[in-house]
Amino acid sequence: MRRGYRYLIPLPCLLLLAACEQAPRKAEKAKEPPKPPEPVSAQYAFHQMYVYARSWAPDATPLRVASIELTEVPCKAGKCGAWEAVFVSQRLGRARRITYSVIEAEGNLHKGVFAGPEETWTGPRGQAEPFPVAAFKVDATAAHEVAMKKGADYAKKNPDMPMSYLLEKTKRFPNPAWRVIWGRSVGTSAYSIFVDASTGEYLATAR
Repeated sequence: MRRGYRYLIPLPCLLLLAACEQAPRKAEKAKEPPKPPEPVSAQYAFHQMYVYARSWAPDATPLRVASIELTEVPCKAGKCGAWEAVFVSQRLGRARRITYSVIEAEGNLHKGVFAGPEETWTGPRGQAEPFPVAAFKVDATAAHEVAMKKGADYAKKNPDMPMSYLLEKTKRFPNPAWRVIWGRSVGTSAYSIFVDASTGEYLATAR
């Protein structure tokens, strides 16, 4: 019986060995820096906003989807750090602006989904009109690719120009269309390309 004692390891030693094995693993995890926020696609952000919009009004319908420029997380190839959508409810006679952002930022932007106050809505006031969610089949990333091919010469001449993205349904085209904009807004842009948001086809160039 005494010979068996030589193979027994005291309990304090076992606990010490286990602690030594876990210590490096904990240290490795602590060394990993947090991942920086990354831009997201329009359809991803839209889905998050639409879920909230339907909880606000079951008949909520999109009127506009647009990118929001963030210095901390700039747009890249059709993905952006923040997006906004305007939803309208015919039953309530109200419109509501909802945003989705990957960070807290200026301009009343909050991380995740954030809804602004309700506004009166009695119907289209400008060229844009509500469009069915099912018509939104093409993401801004795909629209960006089409625009870069059609606007290759302009893109080469302006490689550092920021780009923005606007989705609307107007009488000009049968389906909602992406407007891929070279510049921060339609009003300040000298060049943009329209892409069908249902089919992905090139529609027109605006100069």
